[in-house]
Amino acid sequence: MKILFPFFAVLTLVLIVVAGVQFGNLHFLFGVIIPYAALATFTAGIIYRIVKWAGSPVPFCIPTTCGQMKSLPWIKQSKLENPSSMLGVIGRMALEVFCFRSLFRNVKTELRDGSKLAYGSDKWLWLAGLAFHWSFLIILIRHFRFFSMNVPLPIRVIERLDSFMQIGVPLLYMTDVALLVAATYLFIRRITIPQLRYISLAADYFPLFLILGIACTGVMMRYFTKVALVSVKELTMGLISFNPVVPEGIGVMFYIHLFLISVLFAYFPFSKLVHMAGVFLSPTRNMINNSRMVRHVNPWNYPVHIHTYEEYENDFRDKMKMAEIPVDKE
Repeated sequence: MKILFPFFAVLTLVLIVVAGVQFGNLHFLFGVIIPYAALATFTAGIIYRIVKWAGSPVPFCIPTTCGQMKSLPWIKQSKLENPSSMLGVIGRMALEVFCFRSLFRNVKTELRDGSKLAYGSDKWLWLAGLAFHWSFLIILIRHFRFFSMNVPLPIRVIERLDSFMQIGVPLLYMTDVALLVAATYLFIRRITIPQLRYISLAADYFPLFLILGIACTGVMMRYFTKVALVSVKELTMGLISFNPVVPEGIGVMFYIHLFLISVLFAYFPFSKLVHMAGVFLSPTRNMINNSRMVRHVNPWNYPVHIHTYEEYENDFRDKMKMAEIPVDKE
């Protein structure tokens, strides 16, 4: 049920669009109202999550480290794994965000010969995650061509690099293939590894099916079932200029694609996908590890009366002398 429920949920979303566009003539609803509502939900949700995270108290120095801390001068510090300056934190965050550095060091654990515990490298997950996220980002950037009258030069350069192999007509984008392969691998991995399948929830499968649906409908529109690009451009330019129009001739496949994207945007702030923004506000990543140089005191600690040694000795001086324990005052 953890797998079937999100699968049929995405399938139901597709059928809703087909019924609404083909039989209900609800082109304006799926082409204008829902995208606006999804974008508003996404923006408000992200702002809410960021404000909530930013207001969370972090009274202690709690960065996650796996390298040598700054210590004595002759001990070499791991400046990226255990940063003691803001520059080191920026470098560490950049490697984490753009290269998934912590995931690159991921290892798999398995039992061999019955009871022998063995550790091994597991780079496939890192490679699939890197391909998935970078492909998604590049595809998103490529779609900005629909929201400008003249396609900007950086987007044209990205499109040319993305299709440099010159396969087929229209040209095959490498990121389209990479996204489909990476998302499929992540899904197969989640259902074939028993431990991972056990801890997975429907909320883990739903975004995967949603993204796979978006990718499949996009690939179908580009390479198989053609759409009227002029009409699509007219619709997107109307949306971005807040003067929406719904031209004729846009096929139902485009509305399915747009609706799934809208659902993803609306779902994004309330799901695990919001780690895209949360990684920048994670105290285990964005804090300087300077606990040996700066004393971190919890500002929420209530005043506590401390029983000093002088008071302790005043209370027990006679007994300390009887036990022949040295005292400061005779």
